[in-house]
Amino acid sequence: MSDVLFTNVRVFDGGGEAPFTGEVLVQGNKISRVSKTGFGMQASPVRGAQVIDGAGAFLMPGMIEAHTHFSWNDQPSLDAIQRMPPEEHILWCAEVAKRYLDMGWTSCVGAAAAKPRLDVVIRNAINDGTIIGPRYLAASQEITVPGGLGDTTAPHLPQSEFAFGAVVSGTDEMRRCVRMFTKYGVDSIKINLSGESITGMPSEMSQFTDEEVAVCVQEAKSWGKRVAAHARSTPSIKRCVKLGIEVIYHASFCDEEALDLMEAHKLEHFVAPGLAWLINTVHNASQYGLTPDVVNKMGYDRELDAALGSMRALRKRGVRILPGGDYGFAWTPHGTNAKDLEYFVKQVGMSNMEALLSATAWGGPIMRMGKVLGYIREGYLADILLVDGDPLTDITVLQDKARILAVMKDGKFHRAPPVRSGYASSYSGASTNRWSA
Repeated sequence: MSDVLFTNVRVFDGGGEAPFTGEVLVQGNKISRVSKTGFGMQASPVRGAQVIDGAGAFLMPGMIEAHTHFSWNDQPSLDAIQRMPPEEHILWCAEVAKRYLDMGWTSCVGAAAAKPRLDVVIRNAINDGTIIGPRYLAASQEITVPGGLGDTTAPHLPQSEFAFGAVVSGTDEMRRCVRMFTKYGVDSIKINLSGESITGMPSEMSQFTDEEVAVCVQEAKSWGKRVAAHARSTPSIKRCVKLGIEVIYHASFCDEEALDLMEAHKLEHFVAPGLAWLINTVHNASQYGLTPDVVNKMGYDRELDAALGSMRALRKRGVRILPGGDYGFAWTPHGTNAKDLEYFVKQVGMSNMEALLSATAWGGPIMRMGKVLGYIREGYLADILLVDGDPLTDITVLQDKARILAVMKDGKFHRAPPVRSGYASSYSGASTNRWSA
């Protein structure tokens, strides 16, 4: 692994300050030096380093996605996702993992797998270099109850073999289920605490007894596992806070008590609202039978309004809201994930800076990696993007793969910057690539 020196770049370091012109040295898999310079200044010599002249391009931390479903296969229904044969399904997941890294998502938090071990196998294959993908935390299947969200079985078929989720009933079955997923090696346990209107169980309904949820959390934490919840309804959001469920997906229907609880415990939770699912289900899914009339009858118009109101209120209260829009359905295809940042700005009221920080600075905590991820700072892991354009002026540039000039993960280029012209360096042992904007 050769050293890399980025020069003449505008450095967004993830700390919330305005970018500065500077240079960044990567040695091994870490950032070893970050220096402020004047534009066009000669780079400080580093013997043997590859020099990337950014010519004013935007250098930022790799992005972190908080609500990832690699095994969702861009289809319009849960059945179409779950019933993909396992051989094809694992190949699909491998291809999608690469697609995320292509688009600058260098870390992802698994939010549920369509089959029990898909996430674990993909995570392990990324870690050992068998496949290409972002840093990944592997999730379990969604745990549900008979008749709840994720129970897609027909009455005459074996539940264990044909369910989208892991179906349990009672505390003993819950305990066994959590232990099973722990045995498989997941990083997190996913539980469906509320419904989903498209499945016939309204989003405002809540499933599970208090005892079942408490056992899930207790058992998961005893094994050192995180718990994440599909929680759209008001009672399910409050359960997450009261029981210490760290990652809350959706949080659409927050009443004042829920908002107060979230604010009081804002450093203990992450919220990934999945706005892409709601926005595109309401506005862009007619060709899949989800016409405006259909989604209105399901209640999604009302839920979208409620969710946007909840996110605006949570933002004002300082609760951490992260990108992750339930991508992987036909109307929210994988690779379009940076739309979340646009939705945060246009629909939630975040500044471009806030949106960018939600995808970078909060990466260490959501990935459980602490202060080594999500910043361009000395000693941090070298997960780095070089961008043609300024996301602080136009957040949509991150949706265009052609504008993401380079993607580095762990000190290695996944996508190296294009070389427009080259020249020999004046110092021994170094080579320089110059990119011109």
